[in-house]
Amino acid sequence: MIAPETSSSAVEPSRQRVCIVGISGKLGQYLAAHALERGYEVVGVCRPQSVVKLEHFGDRITVIPGDTSDRTVIERAVAGCAAVLTVLAPWGVRDYSSRTAQAVMDFAPTGARLIFSCGWHVRASAADHYSRRFLATVAVASWLAKAVRAVDIADQTRAAERIFASDTRWTLVRGSDLEEGESEGLPVWSSAVGSPILESNLTRRTDFALFMVEAITNDALIRQAPAIVGCRSESAVAHASSARAV
Repeated sequence: MIAPETSSSAVEPSRQRVCIVGISGKLGQYLAAHALERGYEVVGVCRPQSVVKLEHFGDRITVIPGDTSDRTVIERAVAGCAAVLTVLAPWGVRDYSSRTAQAVMDFAPTGARLIFSCGWHVRASAADHYSRRFLATVAVASWLAKAVRAVDIADQTRAAERIFASDTRWTLVRGSDLEEGESEGLPVWSSAVGSPILESNLTRRTDFALFMVEAITNDALIRQAPAIVGCRSESAVAHASSARAV
């Protein structure tokens, strides 16, 4: 269902309403499915040309078409929401991720849980350690993507810096490489990239979404940047005694 044009000022926050910014992508659709399974009322934002991807949800969700970096669109979408789940997509070279993150933080109701997604490449603290191979891969991918003006990976880092500096109730979920497949359960996590638990570097995309939805009600993750990996991955199983779960 596409939301009619209404004023957002009269909408009172609801403990059951969540907004998904970037709902039409693969991760966004998994977020919507998990949120609906938990009884949340779902409002989503996606580009007008992508609304068709959400037809299988029928009238179970409300869709607000528009760029996720459009402040007017975000202000309308997050009104009355207890949580906002944001897929920080680094599209183009016009600060798409950082503008989206800033709009969410500016307009989400006071006290709302703000859950963002990004990759492991976003450094959260000095405890994060990266292999030379990982850094080289990110550097080459970033250069190539930006050269063709398709993706600006560094913009996710700029978005993260804004999130870390805010006084909102944020969580930045840092994902490993992703694969499709049936859910294996909640991923395990570490506060630092480079932990042995994360060595397998693989998570089911549906479980990445599951972690984000579960984070809505986990106050222990407030102002944390967990780096996650699949709970059945080789490294997670090998280091199960030190693994952290939601």
